[in-house]
Parts: sequence; C-alpha cells; structure tokens
Amino acid sequence: MKLLRPMVVALGAIVASGAMAQLSIAPPAAPAAKKEAPRESAKPRHHSPTAKKAAPKPASTPAPSPSPAPSTSPAQVFEDPNVDLVYGAYQRGLYKTTFDLAIARAQYNNDAKAMTMLGELYANGFGVKRDYVKATQWYQRAADAGDREAMFALAMMKIAGRGGPVNKDEAVKLLASSAKLGEPKAAYNLALLYLDGQTLPRDVKRSAELLRMAADAGSPEAQYALATFYKEGTGVPKDMETAVRLLQAASLADNVDAEVEYAIALFNGSGTPRNQTAAVALLRKAARQNSAIAQNRLARVLATGQGAPQDKVEALKWHLIAKTAGRGDPELDEMFADMSPADRAKSEAAARKWIGNNVK
Repeated sequence: MKLLRPMVVALGAIVASGAMAQLSIAPPAAPAAKKEAPRESAKPRHHSPTAKKAAPKPASTPAPSPSPAPSTSPAQVFEDPNVDLVYGAYQRGLYKTTFDLAIARAQYNNDAKAMTMLGELYANGFGVKRDYVKATQWYQRAADAGDREAMFALAMMKIAGRGGPVNKDEAVKLLASSAKLGEPKAAYNLALLYLDGQTLPRDVKRSAELLRMAADAGSPEAQYALATFYKEGTGVPKDMETAVRLLQAASLADNVDAEVEYAIALFNGSGTPRNQTAAVALLRKAARQNSAIAQNRLARVLATGQGAPQDKVEALKWHLIAKTAGRGDPELDEMFADMSPADRAKSEAAARKWIGNNVK
C-alpha cells in the first residue's frame, strides 16, 4: 500500500489580521497558529552584553514617556550582570516584576534587550494594559540599538498596522536587517514574501536561501518548508534525501506536518530506508495531535494491516475522526461497509469520545 502523496507548497493567507502568516505547506488544515501571522512578537532572550550589534540608525520614533519609577533599584537589578533577571521573571509569568526590572535596565543602562522586553509586554498586555503605540516605540528604540528580535517584532507590527499605519516597505527592510543578524523568524518570513511575489518580486532561489538560513538556525517551520523545495526542485536541485533529512529534523522538533510527511517517506522508503514500524508510530503521534492527514493514513494502515496489526474497529474510529475534520475517504467507506453493527457501534463511540475530549 502506498501512502505517498505530493507535498504542495501553498502560502495560504500571507496576511491574517494584518500580520505575517506562517508558511502553510501541504494539505493538512493546520490550526490557525500554523498559518497565521506570527503572533509571536519577539520573545527576548539573554544575550552576552559584549555581543556586537549592527550600527544603530537615528531613531525615527520618539522615545516613550518614562514609566513610573520601578520598585526595584538599579543596584538590585545589576548585582550580577551574568544573570538575566528580566527574562527569568518573564519565564515565570511575573510580568509586573519583569516590567519593573526592564524599565530599570532601559533607563539606567540603555539595555536594548530590556527595551525589546518592554515592547513584548505592551504588545501582549502582560502586566500592563495592551498598548501597540508604546510597544512600537520600545521596539523601535531597541531596533535602533541593533537588537535583531526587536527588528523582527517591529516588522510584524508594521505589516499588521499596529501602533501605526501599515508600512510593508519598512517592514521588509527590518526583516532583511534582522535576518542578516541571524534571526531565523525574520529569514523565514522574508522567504515567504519572496515566495508570494506580492510585496517583493517573486524569487524562489532567494526564498530557498533564506529558508536555508532559518533551517540551519533550527527553525522547524523553515526545515519543513525547505524540505518541500527539495522534494519538488523549487529554487534548489531536486533531492529527496535532503528533503527527508529536513523532514526528520522538523519532526524531531514536533512539527506536526513534518511528522506526517516523514512518516509517509518512511512507510514508502522514499529518500530513506523503509521503516513501517517507525512510520506508523509517527502517524499515531500526529493523529493524536489533530492532523486529519495522519488520522486518515493511520486508518488505512489499520484497516489493511500493512505496517501494523489489522484493527478495523480502531481504523474506523480514526476514519470517522478524519471525516469530521473534513478528510473523507470513499475507499475506506467501502472497506468498512461490511462491519458488524456491534463493531461499528464501538468505533462510533470511541470516535465521539475522542472528538469530545479534543474540542478546543
């Protein structure tokens, strides 16, 4: 039994609620989080204070008005420069503390990472009232100081028209600067713009180059996207083995679409030695993560007994779940037509229970 299906590169909506969409590749109807604009405003991380920064440009946005004096004194904040208290508080969800510490660093040390954090807090309404204008101002200050994550976040704000008018030209410049400094999210989204051909001239080779940058930096979305390029020969030489290696890397990072594609490659032995046991295990994992494609393929495996012990009751359960998600399969309908009423009732009850427990 062949499970292979073509991987199709499809952008879906590049703009969702005005923000940059994540690349949607292949038929699975991914949850909104996978096709939408990176709601992920830059999530600041600790960087060495000695790291080189890009030469700052003159600020084009007025600096935010100083916030109320923080409850934490500068001495408390900077006793150990190797400890990132700001991000530590952020990770623990202590947003008011995060805000106070970040304000102190921004005010007394002109700390770009602290400014990016303030943009994050205002953009998401963490510990403060959501304010896109203030978020944009803090992101702008951090971007002017050379912070790549702030550049990316500010680009997303300009694409979405949050905190100011839509300005895609400026957003492209910010994405390019951020990508040049090694920000994988910026490289990935800039690749989408070159692939889409609306904001920028369509250039699949440049798109592939940017995807490779992001993939090498560990972005599972970029690894999955670049895998489709290698599978189809889009902007790169056709190379199924490279495609499969990228799918494997993305699947190890829990990219559900990559798990499905890698499972199919393993099942068929396409670009990799055949391993149907591992393939079925991946299909089960992706099926439990609401991939309708995986649910459908798992139903086929269990219905035929190829790659796993035959289990028509379990197979019909996954078939019914996949159909509910819009992934019908007339061939499977025919295969289950002769099931006994008792077995069908078991499958239907299991499907209802699973769907009821997984409604979001």
